[in-house]
Amino acid sequence: MGSPTLLTRFKTCYNEPHSKVLRTTKSSGLPQLRRRKSALVTDNSPNTATITYADAGVDIDRANRTKKRIKYLAHKTFNRGVLSEIGGFGALFAIDKQKYVNPVLVSSVDGVGTKLKVAFEMKVHHTIGADLVNHCVNDIVVQGATPLFFMDYLATGKLEPEVAEKVVEGLAEACKHNGCALIGGETAEMPGFYPEGEYDLAGFIVGVVEREKIINGKNVQLGDVILGLASNGLHTNGYSLARKLLFEIGGYTPESYVNELKGKVGNELMRTHKSYWPSVKRLVDGDCVTAMAHITGGGITDNLPRMLPRGTAAIIEMGSWTVPPIFEHLQKLGNVAQDEMLRTFNMGLGMLLVVPSAKFKKAQTVIERSGEKAFTVGRIVKGERKVIYT
Repeated sequence: MGSPTLLTRFKTCYNEPHSKVLRTTKSSGLPQLRRRKSALVTDNSPNTATITYADAGVDIDRANRTKKRIKYLAHKTFNRGVLSEIGGFGALFAIDKQKYVNPVLVSSVDGVGTKLKVAFEMKVHHTIGADLVNHCVNDIVVQGATPLFFMDYLATGKLEPEVAEKVVEGLAEACKHNGCALIGGETAEMPGFYPEGEYDLAGFIVGVVEREKIINGKNVQLGDVILGLASNGLHTNGYSLARKLLFEIGGYTPESYVNELKGKVGNELMRTHKSYWPSVKRLVDGDCVTAMAHITGGGITDNLPRMLPRGTAAIIEMGSWTVPPIFEHLQKLGNVAQDEMLRTFNMGLGMLLVVPSAKFKKAQTVIERSGEKAFTVGRIVKGERKVIYT
């Protein structure tokens, strides 16, 4: 990695051997901070002051005070697959060769979008970390992959230790819940690049699936049933439109109580993105699904066709599931067309599953035992990889 830019970035990683920084994707985990040598002034100069990295806005000591807690949080997620300790340049993870005969790695990367804006205003940072992990987990489990490990990228103008700790705490708890290890990350402190009190967050996940058990839609058949797993709200998508409708057109603040929502606007928007892995794992183990779609940006309209094979289409029956009040209120506020709603928001369905007719009863039983709420929302028909609403 080259020398610091004029943005005076500081790198951090969970795996830094010395006490110079916080975390790093390149190092095995914790920060690898670098700084330019101070500009020394000769004795003949009237000004004998030296310039430090802290003067430029990057405080190494502040980062070091945060490091220990973050390392502890990451360590709590480690499992026997993690081979590296905090301190190397790269994190090591071993695949269980006794469990997988022909393993295939599945990866994904994502962020949480403008939901961060709501988090900044409400000063709620713990759930944002869980949002990110659960979103990424859902993205790979639709192919039948078991989550292995997760890494994150946190960038800010000025590192606030309390905020960073809350974010990583949410990441670690969600990783633990999903059975994957938080094995590394990077924190970049870039003065002048982000507004005060704001940061950006992204995550990278890797999972594994047996080659013969990859779920990619190739076994979808005409007549298969489509089940929808309930969402608990917006999850992490459609927030740019939601914020415009609620805060600009509706004139609400995060603290506004809305009768239609039976709660405050901010609380509704900060509901944590659900992870469907616990339920999906049981369905995959029971050979109950031939395709799955995580309903994220693009809604049902754009995400469902991604897992349909050629020659098939999906009929979705409107009114066959319960639409949470937040979506109805958003639509009413902006007189938003139904088509726009369906390709922007999840509309109450966070995951769609294609189930063979012969496995329908079994799938229902598995879902009920997992505590998930599911709806029969459609079926597979002849067509060209599109959604038909009825």
